[in-house]
Amino acid sequence: MKLLALDTSTEACSVALQYNDQRLTLDEVCPQQHSKRILPMVQQLLAESGLGLNQLDGIVFGRGPGSFTGVRIGVGVTQGLAFGADLPVFGVSTLQAMAQAAVRLHQASQVIAAIDARMAEVYLALYQQDADGLMQAVSDELARKPSDLPALALQGDIWAVGTGLVTYPDAFKQWAADQQLQISSQVLLPSAQDMLTLAAPAWQQQLFVAAELAEPVYVRDEVTWQKLPGR
Repeated sequence: MKLLALDTSTEACSVALQYNDQRLTLDEVCPQQHSKRILPMVQQLLAESGLGLNQLDGIVFGRGPGSFTGVRIGVGVTQGLAFGADLPVFGVSTLQAMAQAAVRLHQASQVIAAIDARMAEVYLALYQQDADGLMQAVSDELARKPSDLPALALQGDIWAVGTGLVTYPDAFKQWAADQQLQISSQVLLPSAQDMLTLAAPAWQQQLFVAAELAEPVYVRDEVTWQKLPGR
């Protein structure tokens, strides 16, 4: 299995490559530089592996939520690469990827993942680890104000990850006041390496799709339409 993963949905620009039993990863925090950095990062990892794009089995991309522009860049670059090499693609939630990073770094079994969504909101979802060590959602992905968080459907020892926790720490601590909440300082943004982990079962189950079917997930796209002139 040879898979390339990339994500540009947040301030981070991340690329990872899985081939045979090896994994290469590049992560950079480069706000508003994604369109300039993502392809050179892809080329660097392919050069290090000695693989050509057409030798891969598929491409994994961060489907959002995140920055509208960043998510669109990631989907567009993925489609361009996939069309050129005739590769199938698979989208992974950025929130789920951060939850999976908490497994990798903290052996977490329950995770709150929250990205600062601007406009005084966060993108939020809750996750629990399954029998295979993968984080599975136990809530919908939401865009909420920190003062209006949904009922907490987790109990006990919970890790919290993402920039939303950094921006609104008091709101989240109050929200989970009755639980053992641990905020990770190591998982603030999604990494493509965790998207590879989550995409591996999808590849085995033949869930990758044609490049033209790659779709972003904005969560808050109805707000964008409301803000357009004349709407």
